[in-house]
Amino acid sequence: MVEQISARALRALWRAGDEVALFDAREEGPFSRAHPFFAVSLPFAEIEAKAYELAPRLSAKIVVYDDGEGAAERAARRLVDVGYRDVVLLEGGLSAYREVGELFRDVNVVSKAFGELVESIRHTPSLSAREVDRLIRDGADAVVLDARRYEEYRTMSIPTAVSAPGAELALRVFDIAPSPDTLVIVNCAGRTRSIIGTQSLIDAAVPNRVAALRNGTIGWTLDGLALDRGQERRFPSISREAHARALAGTRARAARLGVATLDAAGFQAALAERERRTLYLLDVRSPEEYAAGHASGFRSAPGGQLVQTTDEWVAVRGAKIILYDDLEARALSTASWLTQLGWETAVLAPDAVAATDVGPSPRARPPIIVAPGSTISPEELAARRDHFVIVDLSRSPVYRAGHIQGAFWAAAAHLERDLSTLPRDEQVVLVSPDGETALDNLARARSVARGAVALAGGTQAFGAVTAENPQWLSEPDDSYKRPYEGVDNSRDAMQAYIDWELQLVAQLANDGVANFHVVR
Repeated sequence: MVEQISARALRALWRAGDEVALFDAREEGPFSRAHPFFAVSLPFAEIEAKAYELAPRLSAKIVVYDDGEGAAERAARRLVDVGYRDVVLLEGGLSAYREVGELFRDVNVVSKAFGELVESIRHTPSLSAREVDRLIRDGADAVVLDARRYEEYRTMSIPTAVSAPGAELALRVFDIAPSPDTLVIVNCAGRTRSIIGTQSLIDAAVPNRVAALRNGTIGWTLDGLALDRGQERRFPSISREAHARALAGTRARAARLGVATLDAAGFQAALAERERRTLYLLDVRSPEEYAAGHASGFRSAPGGQLVQTTDEWVAVRGAKIILYDDLEARALSTASWLTQLGWETAVLAPDAVAATDVGPSPRARPPIIVAPGSTISPEELAARRDHFVIVDLSRSPVYRAGHIQGAFWAAAAHLERDLSTLPRDEQVVLVSPDGETALDNLARARSVARGAVALAGGTQAFGAVTAENPQWLSEPDDSYKRPYEGVDNSRDAMQAYIDWELQLVAQLANDGVANFHVVR
């Protein structure tokens, strides 16, 4: 029997700054509609794939909940099975929590609420879409810097904008806008990254006037203005003078906030505490720099995205975070924000470690044991496709974008229920993008579909996919459609999103567990 913790006791742990992670075992769709402030989405079917990265210390306290669907109990047992030693259920689930705390909607709420709090306390300057459009058309001495990921910038961007994702802003601004007379305008899709990016430059004592594009590309679209598509303007290489100026500003800000810089000895001392204190090692440089060479044990977490979507990298409140950046300024800027978000954060001196590893972030997960007869090769599936029922467990937007011809989509959360609706005389092949989610859930499939197998290497190994003729075994409620990404969002959804962001400060104050401290 899994132990339980009350909502009041959980909130007391947050207020005290103790280590605890709260995992929502439901799919992202219902999570996005209502969840406690510090909850992190970890669907039951994705535990093996994601839990070790979100909560790297197996003895940390893990709290799991749902809203009566039964996923929490199964998730708790699975977490124990993969090694976690202090797993408890939230007593009464979401229904009980709403009696004592606020429920928040959307995703990455902690970061977004923090951004709104920063603006309300710091009075971060902003300009409307119409004002920025007029400046661009008049050829004013101004630059627009897009603080989103480059992939988002490529999808749609403000005319003339240059891609400078998040933490790059304070490092690159002096090369992009060398004259102090140039107005610097920072935009994102909505509000958070614009606010944080603008305030990062102000806090780093950039001499230019800096302002956020109010409501980002959403505000631009709602005002009836046209966005560019497919642009490739990126920040230039860093000059020695610009680097020195960026270091001076970000170091001064970090010092005022008490951010420590660790030498090799300090880093080893932190590593020695990993069994007693959860520790996250994050490399805040660009993914390309990380892949070219990084220190062993560090995961790629580009600084701007780390501040914007902190819960996608770190789940254990009360943990310690160490950041790495060979140019320092990005780590210092990111650490300054994470500290105000309530995390103990330090920066690793560039010479304290060696960049010995190459390639993408290593996966932190239990080893997958592939029993004989549990997989089918892409070649065999292609040759004998008509002999199998293919069931795709990828996220529904991924399935919509491309799936194996004839494949059904099923929500991993309801796999047993939905597989039982298929003909029992046909063999089921589970597929997922890299094959891991299919293997992780194969035993569940075999409980109702004898002889089920997983596609080795997943759909990426199979290759041939189509967006045509989707077939749904489950209602596709596993993912939240973000109204600030992509180009097919309704005006009502975009306006509702901005309206929601603007009321977050009031909801944050009413909830009372954040432990944020925005330094003036």
